[in-house]
Amino acid sequence: MCAAGGATVRTEPLPVRTVAATQAEKTVTIDGESYPNPLRLNDGTAVTTAAEWENARRAELLADFRQNVYGQSLPAPTTQTFAVTPTDFPGVTRKKITITVTGPQGTGSFDVNLFVPRSGGTPRGTFLLIDHRGQVGDDPGQTSGYAPVSTITKAGYAFATFDAGEIAPDDSGSYRSKMIDLFHPSGQELPDNAGRTISAWAWGASRAMDYLQTDPDIDPTKVAVVGHSRSGKAALWAGAQDTRFATVITNDSGSTGTKLARRGDGGVGAETVARVNASFPHWFPQSYKAYGDRVDSLPVDQHELLALVAPRRIVVASATDDANADPEGEFLSYLAAAPVYELYGLGDTGLSSATWPPPTDQGFRGPAMSYHLRSGGHGLTAEDWDVYLNGDLFSREGGGAGGAS
Repeated sequence: MCAAGGATVRTEPLPVRTVAATQAEKTVTIDGESYPNPLRLNDGTAVTTAAEWENARRAELLADFRQNVYGQSLPAPTTQTFAVTPTDFPGVTRKKITITVTGPQGTGSFDVNLFVPRSGGTPRGTFLLIDHRGQVGDDPGQTSGYAPVSTITKAGYAFATFDAGEIAPDDSGSYRSKMIDLFHPSGQELPDNAGRTISAWAWGASRAMDYLQTDPDIDPTKVAVVGHSRSGKAALWAGAQDTRFATVITNDSGSTGTKLARRGDGGVGAETVARVNASFPHWFPQSYKAYGDRVDSLPVDQHELLALVAPRRIVVASATDDANADPEGEFLSYLAAAPVYELYGLGDTGLSSATWPPPTDQGFRGPAMSYHLRSGGHGLTAEDWDVYLNGDLFSREGGGAGGAS
């Protein structure tokens, strides 16, 4: 049925025609090709219940992603402190939080900006943006498409952000210099399976969440981690690991984000595992580079990363002209995560059809899965935020995503 704003909300589960999954098989078929089956243990045992997923399969997948794709995460700090400086503006309080962390090799800090609407009640939820562009300033009135702070707070939500460069600079020569070297001796090579930049950004999101759990002005059970493009990869990895995030939003994240690795360039010249590692050697561990020309040997694929968010809400956003991210590959990955959500009775993707392409500029919302395909190219835009702010992303009851017209 249709909801306000042209959104579609389904009340009956949609058969997934594009993805054929059989729990008794080691692989699943996605768009005619074989992929790892998220509902199959490494020893071959079928996973048929949510308890089996949580007690066995989830840990296996996390271990495989850590070893082969994103690298081992930085550990929790030895000590961690928060210094908060609040400033009141008309209708909004901005809190600048300096998070200081100590590891075996030293101490460092980074800042989080938190904008809280002063509406007399707890915000409807909080969006935590991993800002890899370093473009979000201190002004609560800023209105860019990338970070429309005033729009978000006027809609009754809080908005938090940190500059990812303060966690790990997006540079192959200096990416270790902020936080990674607090936990690894700076004069030694990192282990081949140690996480690099993307893993460190995800770790930073969890440290920001450490603070958000303590803030009396927000509801810590309603926090969404958000990332676009390269930080969309980090947001997914953060949300897969850290179950405190109620919602995980990945916007145009492409290779090693939402896009299926085994699709290669998707027939549209999309970024591949080999290309992303060659172009950005500091993003992922050495262990991932071994799969550049043999992605079929990866023990995991990205639909399983989306599935690791279950039963919390996963939100996938793509753009029609973003060939580098392979929007069809992102769509297929989203569909292929649904069988894991179905273990919880949450397998409805919200889509009106499982056939590519879906309608554009319209939000689709199931009880725990949300999707939209925006017209245009690579970017985090006001139209994307319109879907997020109207998508009832912190609830499994009623409502619907507001699509751009």
